[in-house]
Amino acid sequence: MEVVEGQECLTPRSESERHLSGAFRLSCCARLATDSGVVRAHTLRRATMQVEEGAVLLPDHVRLEKPDPAVTRDGDRVMLDGREIARSTGPLLGLALDIGTTTVVARVVDLESGRSVATASFENPQRFGGSDVMARIQYDSDHTGRLLQRTLLGYLSRAIRLLPVDARCIYEVVLAGNSTMRDLFLGLDVRGIGQKPYWSETEHAFRTGKASTTAVVRRARDFQLPCHPEARLYALPIVGGHVGGDAAACLLALAPHRQDALVAIMDIGTNTELFLGNRQRLLSASCPAGPAFEGRAIRCGMPGLEGAIAQVRLADDHTPSIRVIGGGKPEGICGSGLIDLLGELRRTGLLNEFGRFEDGSAEFIVHPETGISFHESDVNELAQAKGANVAGLLTVAKAYGVSLNQIDRFYLAGGFGRHLDLAAAKRIGLIPDLPDERIVQVGNAAIEGATVALLSISRRRELEDVVRGIGHVELETDPEFFDHFVQGCQFVPVGTTEVTP
Repeated sequence: MEVVEGQECLTPRSESERHLSGAFRLSCCARLATDSGVVRAHTLRRATMQVEEGAVLLPDHVRLEKPDPAVTRDGDRVMLDGREIARSTGPLLGLALDIGTTTVVARVVDLESGRSVATASFENPQRFGGSDVMARIQYDSDHTGRLLQRTLLGYLSRAIRLLPVDARCIYEVVLAGNSTMRDLFLGLDVRGIGQKPYWSETEHAFRTGKASTTAVVRRARDFQLPCHPEARLYALPIVGGHVGGDAAACLLALAPHRQDALVAIMDIGTNTELFLGNRQRLLSASCPAGPAFEGRAIRCGMPGLEGAIAQVRLADDHTPSIRVIGGGKPEGICGSGLIDLLGELRRTGLLNEFGRFEDGSAEFIVHPETGISFHESDVNELAQAKGANVAGLLTVAKAYGVSLNQIDRFYLAGGFGRHLDLAAAKRIGLIPDLPDERIVQVGNAAIEGATVALLSISRRRELEDVVRGIGHVELETDPEFFDHFVQGCQFVPVGTTEVTP
């Protein structure tokens, strides 16, 4: 559990808790040490499980006319790449996984019809090891026993068992995740991802000619996943450095390499991935935005789950009105709510372009009844996260030789991007000040791409070919990166007409 208030009221950490730090405790070991005081804590938050009936939604230029999965049926024989692995007349199911730094999403797909059957999502339980990838890398390096891997696999296995399907009918698993999350899941040494040239073990093998791809193939049972014993696990390839398998999944879902138009993809999260280009040329980059957009490092922040304030509007007298996910009592503010609030504070003049409250106060009360507030320190966290994203986008555009105004289609990927208010996002300079018709909010493109990989072995091979030809921009090597970062930290619209040399 994460103790958010009253840590001093609890007994000291036990030997069993020596692997934990910060505000985290084991609930079975922590006891109240005083007769007075308040302790507030929460365990892992889970999103509401839901059954999905519709087909997977993809842009027209990448929509599958007919699935061509690796798993097929020949009478009662279940075949994987043409080899019999089971005898069954039951459904042929696949499992798509998006292992994010903050959130884990699992989707079960019927491999014959292409229809999504069920989904589940929950907070990544590895957060006790740190809120960003560099902290997780350090934690995994400092602790033996693969604690981060074992914790994640335990929670994931339970989530799969709770899905309303027969897990023994899952014959293939496709894994999408950033370079660190993917390799922690696989039990690989992640220390190389944390230091230059930021190569994972698989990328090092690829770059040195010892492997033909950065994709990884394993048996699902090696990870004790409750699938069919012969089920295969396929981890999507790493593009380069911190641009990992989740970014590759976005490519599979949106396919800029199949378009003539100039396309930008921004998957905003703890580690923001960027792509710019088309069928002629593609560039990629990774922006270390940090966890602020996921509600972390924010005093009253939380993920976009039930109880989160997801929308904020300010009246003429600056009285806030809010929308809460689930409609109940608010518990905190999620990423989309934070962007809404920043946009409203700027619109009403309560916050200046440098992120300071004009009346000299240190906070803005969002919900007096619960004490949910927005502090100037929160503004600073969001400014730095925003600055990293803006600097990344400007640097990649410069490397491509275009201005932002030349972008024909700007895809906002990820659950955070899906729920952004575009006017607020443009007002504070989170995204370029492009016309709304050029901006497409596509939601979790990573899970969509993992789904495509499940349903089409040919698209999977196509992706591996595309990834080999993508240019990777190392942002920190650009001499103007810091200037772009400083510009991006200001809460002003990002210009689109400047031609970058």
